[in-house]
Parts: sequence; structure tokens; C-alpha cells
Amino acid sequence: MMRSLFSGVSGLQNHQTRMDVIGNNISNVNTYGFKRNRVNFQDMFYQNLQGASRPTDVLGGVNPQQVGLGMTIASIDTVHIQGSFQTTGIGTDLAINGTGFFIVNDRGTELFTRAGTFSLDRNGTMVNPNGMRVQGWMAQEIDGVQFLDTSRSLEDLLIPVGAKDAARATTIVNFASNLDKRTPEILEGATALQVREGTWSTQQRIYDAFGEAHDLVVEFSRVPDVPNSWTARVNVNPQSDIPTNTSVGIGELPPAAGGPEIFTLNFNNQGTLLNAIDAAGNESGAMGQVFMNVAFDVQSAYPEDDGAMVRQSFQLNMGTVGGLVNSMTQFAERSSTRIFEQDGHTMGYMENFRIDGNGIITGIFSNGTNRVLGQVAMASFPNQGGLEKSGDNNFRVTSNSGEANIGPSGVAGKGRIQAGVLEMSNVDMAEQFTDMIITQRGFQANSRTIQTSDQMLQEILNLR
Repeated sequence: MMRSLFSGVSGLQNHQTRMDVIGNNISNVNTYGFKRNRVNFQDMFYQNLQGASRPTDVLGGVNPQQVGLGMTIASIDTVHIQGSFQTTGIGTDLAINGTGFFIVNDRGTELFTRAGTFSLDRNGTMVNPNGMRVQGWMAQEIDGVQFLDTSRSLEDLLIPVGAKDAARATTIVNFASNLDKRTPEILEGATALQVREGTWSTQQRIYDAFGEAHDLVVEFSRVPDVPNSWTARVNVNPQSDIPTNTSVGIGELPPAAGGPEIFTLNFNNQGTLLNAIDAAGNESGAMGQVFMNVAFDVQSAYPEDDGAMVRQSFQLNMGTVGGLVNSMTQFAERSSTRIFEQDGHTMGYMENFRIDGNGIITGIFSNGTNRVLGQVAMASFPNQGGLEKSGDNNFRVTSNSGEANIGPSGVAGKGRIQAGVLEMSNVDMAEQFTDMIITQRGFQANSRTIQTSDQMLQEILNLR
């Protein structure tokens, strides 16, 4: 008789625990990044009234007789299925499409979360609503180029909106023009400025170390009686009253003031680059790349210690020998003025930023440049179900979750990051209310077991 009472009590207690879990799921139905829990039951110990016996020559086998002693909780699992996405349009709101977790630093302790409700604090540090700092890797600048090294230790992510981007002097100008192989008299529609006795002019704005703009003008003229050969004359600020003493060459860098400002550009019979030769007879193109060094006086700079003008140098990259893409060519087609890239710019301020699917943060500056700032780190686990919920939408590592595999998104099974959206709770209201009904019925039935057992005990007491 007492066994049924204890079985009913275990049913009441454990169904109450299941109801507690359901209540927590429902209360977090609108919690971003929340992962619901489920309760699994299992039967408990058994009292053997009679053991099993095997068949004999005269009798068949007998099954065991057991009376159960109730039930208990087998596990409370965290269900890590994907939640739906909600678009917010806020650039710092991040969601993970797939497996993985964001990493936040709570006063030196690494925690993991699916809730990407991040923002920037007054210092530009990316944080969650509790001030925990989002972890990743900041870009490093090496020789003027931004690099991301994801093998380094994690660090706080800093997005300095409003910070300055220093001016950068032009170091290379890349050409992709076409010089018309036909003679000027058969050209149609060319202006007098562009064609002057077989001369074609192209212009590009370049910058010195202060970010001040200068006009680079290159004039290409046919070499008389020499097929596939052009003379290029280079000048910086040709309209200036004070000459900039532009000079070109291959050997000395920068070319000294007073040097020649012309070089010869040669093409092969297929219309692609062959080589370039400076005024001293030095050839460029033997290694496959055709370029010329250029230098000019920066008149707004303080003179050198010896009183000489400060010279700025850069390269004219004409393309590759035999190349068609992003290279100078000579075809029977109208000449073009395409200089497709130069790497200088003025000073600017960071106005905005964006985060792509790899978690790479790119700053957008007022001077028209984009610069990589950092990358958001992600973590995955051998057994993500073994993580322990620590509150504040965070998880922590346990002995059964395995160590965190930290890396960029999209690597080693990690999901992709989406900016401007948030992952909603994966709680299904219909499922939770159905479980609530089932749990209530189980609780009610167990209470009836206790009530009936009590009535039976009362009947026994009344026998006297």
C-alpha cells in the first residue's frame, strides 16, 4: 500500500519539475537566442516479488514479478535547433545561421551566446546588453595593408566611429588604357584635345602625404616611322606656375629632379604590352610587369635639411607583358583614358561600418575608403548539449561539452553570420501548451493515486 503512495509522490514532484521547465520556456518565448528545454522521464527502482525461472521438462518458464517504485527525471535537455530570424536593420545586431556561438568576455571569463543583441559603448567597444565585451580579432596594418590573423588570441572588438583615417600618399597608379593603332586621320568622333598629331592624353588625381590633390597628366605620342611604339610624357600639375620637376626612370628611386620626364612604351603584334624603356635605355618588363618610377616636388612641404625640395615618388603600372586585363593595349579601337586605380587619398572620418557573412567588420570613411577593422569570432563544441546555461542568454563550458573550437564563421562547421537580424527564441507555443496539458493530466492522475491509496488505508483503519 505504501508503495503506491511513494510512486504517486514521485509522479507529483517530477511532473511539477516538468511544469517548471515548460513555464520557463513559455516565459522566454520572446527572448532572443533562447533555446528551449525539455524533460525526459524514466522509471525508477523495482521490487522483485518473484524472480524468473526457466522451463523444465514438466513445467514452462515463469516471468519475474516486479512492483515499480515510481519515476524520476532522466534528463533536462537543451534543444539547440535554429530559431527564426527577425529583421531589425541595426548594424550591430547579429544572428548565426547554423551552428556556433558568439563569444563574450565577462570580467575575464569567456561565455557563449546565440543572442546577438550587441551595441557600441562610449569607447566604441562592441558589447552585449550587460556590458560583456564581444570577442574577435582586430586587424593589423603591415606596410599600409590591413591583415586579419585569426590564429591570434581573442581580444575586444573596437569600432571607432568618428575616428580619423590619415591621409595616404599615392604609391601606385594602375593603367588599363587602350591606344588606338589607327592613324589620326581615320578616327571618327575624337576631339582635338584628345588627338593632336597622334597624341592621346589621360589624367588622374593623385595625393601627397598631406592628402593634398595633384593632377597627373600622361601624354602618349606615336613614335614616327616606328610601328607599335609610343612616347609617354609624364607631368604632375602641368598648369602650376611653379614647376614640379617631374621625372621618370627605372633605376633610381625616386628619380632626381631635372631628370627626363619621358619614356617609350612598346607593344607586340598582338596588341599587348612588350616593354617600357626609359630615357637612359633601361628596360622594364623582363620580369613580366611593366612599370615606371615617377617623382615630383611637393611644394607645400618643408625643404630638406640641405634645402632641397621634398620629392614624392610613385609607380606607373602599365600592366603585364602580354596581358589583356588591367593592362595597356594597342588595338584598332578608339583610345581610352582608363586609369582604374590609385591608392592615395585625403584624410577622412569613419562615418559607418558594416559586418559581412564572415563576421568581418569594415569601416566606411568620408574620404571614400573602406578599411577592415576586425572580425567577430565564433565557437563550436563537440557536444553543445553539454553546455550549461548561466543566465543572461549565456552558456558556459562544462566537462561534458568539450573545449570550444574557436575560429571565424563558415569554418569547421560553424554557421554564417547575418547582420541586421536577430535569432528569435525556438520555443513553439503550440507545442508548449500541448505539453502543459499532458503534464497537468499526469500531475492530476498522480494526485488521484495518492488520494485513492489514502482511502484504502482509511478502510483498513476502519476494520477495527
